[in-house]
Amino acid sequence: MEIKAESVVIPYSQHEQFKYTPSSIKKDDREANSPEIDHQQHVNTKGPKIMIKLRQVFFSIKRVFEDQCLHYNRGENLETTRIYQVWPGKNVLGNLILVSSIDPGIIPRSQEDQMEEELSSSSNSRSGVRKKKIVVVNGVELKLKYCRTCKIFRPPRSCHCVVCDNCVEKFDHHCPWIGQCIALRNYRFYLTFIISALSFFIYVLYFSCWRIHQKVVKNGSNLFGLVRICPETLALVLFTVAAIMFLTGLAIFHLYLISTNQTAYENFRQRFVGSKSPYDKGVCGNIKEVLFVGMPPSKVDFRAEATSRSWHPTAAATHEV
Repeated sequence: MEIKAESVVIPYSQHEQFKYTPSSIKKDDREANSPEIDHQQHVNTKGPKIMIKLRQVFFSIKRVFEDQCLHYNRGENLETTRIYQVWPGKNVLGNLILVSSIDPGIIPRSQEDQMEEELSSSSNSRSGVRKKKIVVVNGVELKLKYCRTCKIFRPPRSCHCVVCDNCVEKFDHHCPWIGQCIALRNYRFYLTFIISALSFFIYVLYFSCWRIHQKVVKNGSNLFGLVRICPETLALVLFTVAAIMFLTGLAIFHLYLISTNQTAYENFRQRFVGSKSPYDKGVCGNIKEVLFVGMPPSKVDFRAEATSRSWHPTAAATHEV
């Protein structure tokens, strides 16, 4: 039977709330021997592991840096020096915890297939006419994509993350270093994490170079002598230079995205190349919308009890074995 397309144009405001049937955010019922379950379960375990490794590396750098600086700043201002050495690292860790623990904007899955509801409610469903939902954003028509996994029509700018296996509002990207999606609700915390980490590494680089200078003045050592006397300081310099270059490029890229009101996903897919983005409100308007608009509440009740419909115990047991 041939399925024709019939468009339904709906006015849409960016702050409009779509209605979904609340459900658990875990996987749907699938066959125990499905290869997709094994693949997704394997991928989902990488994020937390990478984040733990990242924190271990950061703690190691922080420990070496603090020991060096406190050793060369003993005296009357030791407590003040300790505060200045500890605070930047605590700030980075605080932002890392925030961005990794806050719900990025997960869209709850629907217990009923919205496509089937559209077909059953349509008077032309028997004749094989399938409706397409189109919303109008600032005079521009945008087609709503249907997610067969979550059984919903996704709002504009949302995307289904293949790692988290959830649809996420205003999806920017999935960060493997944090182990979390960066999207509507945690994007500003991601920016503060980048800026705080960049400031921290600049701080570490400054004091590492200062210590090398002190060694050169005191001992008259050359480069090979420094490798023997303070190898950990030289390693910190090399690592922090690489980190500063990476974080500077990342910060500049996201500042550009903020000024144009784009997401990294939209920029990568070149969604509005050759045409003006319907979300562009000018530099000041874009900055205000991204950074200073109140964070919407989470649509997911993480304290809700998971039902047998939302998780297949047989599949879970098979995977664990």
